[in-house]
Amino acid sequence: MASLLILGITVTVILLALVFAFTNGYNDASASVATLIACGAAAPRSAVIYASIAGFFGAVLGGSAVALTIESLIEGASGITLVYILLSTVLTAVLWNIMSSSIGLPSSSTHAMVGGLIGAGLVANGVNGILWGVSELFGPNPELVGVTKVFVFLIVSVALGLIGGYVAMKLSHILLRNARKSANEPIKKVQWLTAGLLSFSHGANDAQKQMAIIALVLLGASFASTDAVPLWARLACAAMMALGTLGGGWRIMKTLGRGIYPIKPIHSLDSQVPSSISIFASTLAGAPVSSTQVVASSVIGVGAAENTKMVQWRVGRNMLVSWFVTIPVCMLVSGAIFLVLRTILPGA
Repeated sequence: MASLLILGITVTVILLALVFAFTNGYNDASASVATLIACGAAAPRSAVIYASIAGFFGAVLGGSAVALTIESLIEGASGITLVYILLSTVLTAVLWNIMSSSIGLPSSSTHAMVGGLIGAGLVANGVNGILWGVSELFGPNPELVGVTKVFVFLIVSVALGLIGGYVAMKLSHILLRNARKSANEPIKKVQWLTAGLLSFSHGANDAQKQMAIIALVLLGASFASTDAVPLWARLACAAMMALGTLGGGWRIMKTLGRGIYPIKPIHSLDSQVPSSISIFASTLAGAPVSSTQVVASSVIGVGAAENTKMVQWRVGRNMLVSWFVTIPVCMLVSGAIFLVLRTILPGA
């Protein structure tokens, strides 16, 4: 009976992780082509299909550095306890993604997952159940690991998007100061490359979050001997994220493409380049980041460089609010779910 319970919960966690990948694609991957569509460089359907394909290959070829960082956050948990922590986390993350998508809020799947892991891990094993990374940062050989690493890159990636968008727009003003309106056509064509790179980097970073959950639950349930990501899990997460992208995330796409600043081709290009660099660099460093928030910050940077009065700063404020709300709320929800599971199910 116990083995059947573990098998059932493991399958449930895997299925929820794949649902999370779908909602992650639905919420975040739309950011890859929002400005491309808004400036008229591509039709919505063709842009979304293009983003889904590029994101799929990004997820398949993006390595495992981000997954390893996610896996390292939980300490001292194994067996059924680890399985319950993961179940609590993915339930929380899926619910948060659905809620944020329904109201068109550019929130972060990464924040939701990290908050879920921290909340359930704290309830399971107290403060020692989480790799905070503070002592490692200030130790004799400083290094960024654990929660500290995640938080630092969540902030730095958005800052790079904001500053990069601002600098790119200022450079464009200098380089294109004598350009004619016809220059928009080659700019639109170049965006197909930059949007593809952005979608690829998004897939490479975001899909690894769900891969980490699947690898850990297989390890915790003793269906695997290591925390390596199986090939089938990589392909499944990539496919589900691509399907989520095809769903469009249209409300968030509208927010990013039209709700922050009136987007023209040069604005779109100047937001895509720094966003791609920021997300790709974070992926190489093994840091999970929020693609939606990086793109949103780059659009704000572009707008601020051209006309601060035209920027819808409320979107930036809403994004800041989501930073301070998502992780605490998801911690509480995930911790509560873990308590319920520990009460009604055996072994935790």
